[in-house]
Formats: sequence, structure tokens, C-alpha cells
Amino acid sequence: MAKQEKRNSPFSTNNKSNTPGDPKKAPRFGSYWAFIIILAIMLAFQFLNPLGSAGRQEITLTDFQQMLEKGDVEKHTVISNKDVVRVWVKKEAISRYPNIDKTLVSGDNAMPQLYFKIIDGPTFVKQMDEFYKDHPNVPKQIPGTDADNDFLGKAIGYLLPFVLLLGVWILLMRKMSGGAGGAGGPGGIFSIGKSKATLFDKGTKVNITFADVAGLDEAKVEVMEIVDFLRNPKKYTSLGGKIPKGALLVGPPGTGKTLLAKAMAGEAQVPFFSLSGSDFVEMFVGVGASRVRDLFKQAREKAPCVIFIDEIDAIGRARGKNAMMSNDERESTLNQMLVEMDGFGTDSGIIILAATNRPDVLDSALLRPGRFDRQISIDKPDLAGREAIFKVHLKEIKTSQNLDIHKLAAQTPGFAGADIANVCNEAALIAARNGKAEVEMQDFNDAIDRIIGGLEKKNKIILPDEKRVIAYHEAGHAVTGWFLEHAHPLLKVTIVPRGTAALGFAQYLPKEKYLTLTEELEDDMCMTLGGRASEEVFFGKISTGALSDLQQVTRTAYAMVSIYGMNERIGNISFYDPQNEGGFQKPYSEETGKLIDQEVKKLSDNAYARAKALIEEKKEEVRIIAEELLEKEVLFKDDLERLIGKRPFEEKKALTDVVLPTTSGDADVSTLPPYSSNAANTASTNQE
Repeated sequence: MAKQEKRNSPFSTNNKSNTPGDPKKAPRFGSYWAFIIILAIMLAFQFLNPLGSAGRQEITLTDFQQMLEKGDVEKHTVISNKDVVRVWVKKEAISRYPNIDKTLVSGDNAMPQLYFKIIDGPTFVKQMDEFYKDHPNVPKQIPGTDADNDFLGKAIGYLLPFVLLLGVWILLMRKMSGGAGGAGGPGGIFSIGKSKATLFDKGTKVNITFADVAGLDEAKVEVMEIVDFLRNPKKYTSLGGKIPKGALLVGPPGTGKTLLAKAMAGEAQVPFFSLSGSDFVEMFVGVGASRVRDLFKQAREKAPCVIFIDEIDAIGRARGKNAMMSNDERESTLNQMLVEMDGFGTDSGIIILAATNRPDVLDSALLRPGRFDRQISIDKPDLAGREAIFKVHLKEIKTSQNLDIHKLAAQTPGFAGADIANVCNEAALIAARNGKAEVEMQDFNDAIDRIIGGLEKKNKIILPDEKRVIAYHEAGHAVTGWFLEHAHPLLKVTIVPRGTAALGFAQYLPKEKYLTLTEELEDDMCMTLGGRASEEVFFGKISTGALSDLQQVTRTAYAMVSIYGMNERIGNISFYDPQNEGGFQKPYSEETGKLIDQEVKKLSDNAYARAKALIEEKKEEVRIIAEELLEKEVLFKDDLERLIGKRPFEEKKALTDVVLPTTSGDADVSTLPPYSSNAANTASTNQE
């Protein structure tokens, strides 16, 4: 019996919270309520004093003096420690006061039947002296004096602060002992050490399924295999196979990593814990590791289950790479994660799913087999993938019957799933703004323009001389790209200002390929510098409008020399090290750095010389296009064929045969490294 009483004690740290629906465990009387009830009783005794005036009727001083005039008062006593006067009424006069409790007058030792409050004893004596002076016929009574035994009030006054402090201390100790990963606590002091994971259980309705995930067929197969294992484990274990403990979703932002995890939560018939890597981070020491322990504790209770950690690079960065910027709290959180995933105390039935767009910064211990056995790559979708994604997002949009989804997919190379969703939403908003009943192809073209290039600045006033410079600048881009063999196919050229800085641009449609040759990069640099070359040839001076062009050329040149090994003097050497990104020390000597700068300048100078020579050769073509731009402001591929003839180089039939002339987008410089020709629509912008 003693053992049972100890287990049910409200101060015990070994109590486990009752799980809902468990018939074996009765609801526990919480210690909070015990303290509240004790405190309430003490305050009632202290302030209400229910024993001090039970059954007595309260009167006033005036009522008491009237009773003296009638001769109904037998005696009265002043209670000095409570500023109260208690009154005994004569037995023969009791009948005149029907409200008096008759139990107080039975027997010889009658209790006082009435009482009234006074300011204090001396004041009461002075008031009664004045009363007797004004009423000489009233017999004077000398009041008795007494004091109540206030042991309870004194005890409460001394013990109450101690009891309150003791209660607070016990509560804090319970929280601290059980919360930060300890047994039986509800999650640490103020629940700081408790995991913030959102639980999607079997009864939780998640509307996203694998049908909502398009363009990620290979990744879906990998994830669906995990779901199938959780549903039917015997299918795999019968052959001796083991399910991977973890899978890491890797890919650029917006490609659908989190969406795939949400679809897994909607498809899996097992509990699904979802949280972000930043949820482990707190200002208090040890909280991150505590939350990891609490997360896996909850997961073991719900096993088999899935844990999804989004943006795991927030806590999974490599340890010891930079001693100056080390973070002991983050590293302790990572260490606890490593232990929970594959330590001595691990249990089966828990699958870890994580997502990141920075796999290069993750700790090698986190990526090894046994922790994250699989790395599922999720890249930007190709043409077929973008078409499938468009079909998913267009289900809820009222579109025109003439809408060509294939053309939309062709116009958006390099767009991720999130970008395509944004295009569909913007198109619907544009159509609604124009009062249309359905979304048409032109609305999607305008949406692509707005996302890539920014909002059209119709009210921006540009001086005629500046507008002429912009026209010849953009005509230089168009002509150099038109007569360079390896340049991207031209989509459109315009001098309509967009966004905050772009005064005009030439937009090209990059080929969807995975390898880029040296000649292609050199032609791309030459085409990018065509605008500045045109300014110098026609006006004899240059402007600040080529800022974005120079930035793109510089990045491309440095990538060719120091990353891709496309320089004879540097050789087949790459100095790109993602593990040392942002480090203070360069992976080459000062002499090599000077040589790299020289070769980059040489590449840039050669590209500019080629562009200038081409502009000089095609000077009349540039003038024709520039004057046409000043008149119409926007020219498409068909317009250039009409003005200067067809392009002399045969274009490979990839996307050009399906692209409609559209409005354009702003420059989207490919992220280097690594170089990708699949970047979003490349445009050469004229900036101030």
C-alpha cells in the first residue's frame, strides 16, 4: 500500500502522463490543484474568519445606543484585537428581536447575540461618554474587554510565505528534472525542452498526396518505397532486407522537397512528425539536445513512424571546420541527433526524412550509411516535368481552351515547381484584374514577364537621348547574338523599362542541355558585351547601363579560369571547394591569384574586342533594329527575320519551334559555380 501511495504522490517525479484513451490509467490529481486548494483554505481562514462571527447578527452603533435607551442590553464586551463589540441581550427582551439566533441564548452560559464594528477602543469609549452625557437617564454600563485567540491567523502569517516558496521550488524542480530529456517530465521548465514537432497521426487529415506531386518521378519512387515498407514490412523483411533508417532530400529551393514530404504524410498510414531544423535552436544552453531526445522519445512511443526535418543544415553543419565560428550548442544538438539516429540505444521502426538545399555543408557523420542511407536528388524539372507541374497547378484555374501547356513549359526553362505555381497564380490575378472570364495564353505570358523582369514601368519618363542610347544598346545585344553560332536563340528585345533598374533588355531562350563547351561560354560573353560595344561604336562613349552585363561576364570568366579548367596557363585545375566556401584563406597562392586575374581580364578583353568588331561589321543591321525599337519598343524573333534576314546558323530544333513571341523577363544570371545552361530565361539588361 505504501508503494502505491508513493507512486500517486503529486510530488513524485516518476509519474508518467496519462495517454488519452488508456483504460488502465485513471486521471491523476495534479499537484497544481492541491496547492490551489490549500492556499484557498488558508486565505479563507485569514480574511473571512468564519468562526469568529458565526450565527451573530451585525448591528450599528446607533442601534446599540437605542437598545441601551430601552434597557435591553445585559452587557457588552470590546474585542480589542478585532475592533468589534459583542452584545448580550436580556432574556426578557429577546422576543423583541426575532432575527436573533435562538441557539445562542439557550442555557446559563449564553453567547453574545449581536455585534458591531468600531474604529478602535479609545474612540468607542469617547463616543459612549458623549452618549451618556446627552442621555443622563440611561444607566451607564462599563464594557468588558477581551481578545480572541488568533493562533490560526498568526500561524498563517508565519507559514504562508514559507509554504508558497516551498511549493514553487517543488514545481520548478519537477519541471527541471523531467523536462530537459529526463524521465517523466512534461517538457522542461516552461516546456522549453519539449519538441516542437507537429504530429500528423492516422486520424489527421492531410489533403496532399502523391498525385499532387509532378515532375519528380524518380524521387517519388524512392519515397513511395519507404511508405510501402511501413505499410507492408513483411514484403521486404521476408527476403532479409532492411528499410533505410533515413533519406535525405537534396535539391535547389522550390523544387518540391517539402511538398514531397507532405505527400508522404498524406499517403502513409503511420504517425508523421514534422518540424524544421531551426526548431531545435533556442537561447538556453542544452535545449537543442533536449528537444532531440524528446522528439525521439515521442517517436518511439508512436513507432513505426516517420520524422521529417526540414532545412536540416540549420543544425547539421560540419563540425570543426572553422574554430573561430564554432557553435557548441549547435554541435551538441548535432551530436545528440547522431546518437539517436544510430547509437547503442536506437530502436527500429523510426524513419528519418530530411530536406536541404546545402548538402555540401552537412557533417560527414550525418551522411554516412546507417543514418542517412539514401540521398534523393530533386533537381529542377525538365520540359516534360514542367508540363506535368503546369497540369497540376492549372486544375483549379479556369483556363481558355486555346491554352497550350507545352508552349508554357517551353517558355520557362530553369523554373522550379514553386516558380511555376507562382506563374499560374499571377496569370489568374492578371486575368481577374482585366475582367476576363477565363485565363488566356497572353495572361500567362504577362505573368512570366512580370516574374522574370518585374513590373512594367509605364509612367517612367526617359529622356529622348537616353532612350536612343538604350535602343542602340539592346540592338547591339540582339545583333551579336543573332550572328554568333553558339549564342542562345533570341526570344525578344525591348526598351520598355521593368522593375527597379532594367531600362530594357534582350531575352534569349537557353538550350536545355547539361554540358557547356568553351566556345559556348565565349560566345555568351561576347553577346553579353554587345550592348556596351554598340554604345562605343555609335556614340563614341559608354554609359553605366551595362552593369549587369559586366557582372555576368566577370562571373563567367572567373568560373572558366578557376573552376572549370578552361585556361591554358592555369591548366586543368579547379579551386572550387564547397567545404571551404566563405573561408578567409584562398586555396591558391598570391602569385596564382594574380595570374587568375590576368587571364580573366584577357578573356573579357577578347570577348569585348570580338563584340566590337562584329558591331562594326553589322553596323547597318544594328541601326535598323535600333530605329525600329524606338518606334515599336518591342521586337520579336519574327521581326528580326523581317528586318535583317534569317539567322545564318541553323538552330537545333529543341524549343524554338514551340515558343510564341512573348513579353520578356529580366536577366537571370546562372549561379556559378556550377555553371548551368538550364538557368531561367537569360536576358541582358540595361541598368542605371
